[in-house]
Amino acid sequence: MTEHMWTYKDTSGHLAGADLTGYKVEATDGSIGKVDKHSDEVDDAYLVVDTGVWIFGKEVLLPASTVVRVDLDERKIFVDRTKEQIKDAPEFHREKHLGDPDYRDALATYYGPGSPFGGRMF
Repeated sequence: MTEHMWTYKDTSGHLAGADLTGYKVEATDGSIGKVDKHSDEVDDAYLVVDTGVWIFGKEVLLPASTVVRVDLDERKIFVDRTKEQIKDAPEFHREKHLGDPDYRDALATYYGPGSPFGGRMF
């Protein structure tokens, strides 16, 4: 089921090919930063979010399945996780983890079905 972690939900409003760079990202309990990089490749879609000062300038990688809504007019992306859940995710280092299958598996375990955060089956 982990392949669905890396796919946008049909109901999210995400449009393939849309440039999401710079969009604000909102957790269920507030802003977490802005999109620095993203992919909408089939079964490999994700957001890299620059958290700014929120968690000391670090980046986080969010699987596309965490996106519940993309607001093109407001340039905002809403995800279905809390700030704390995102902060506690496996640490992300772009140079090391982008494209790393082991890191991808760790995120799928953390965010996916059966996780403590209520990952949903699709």
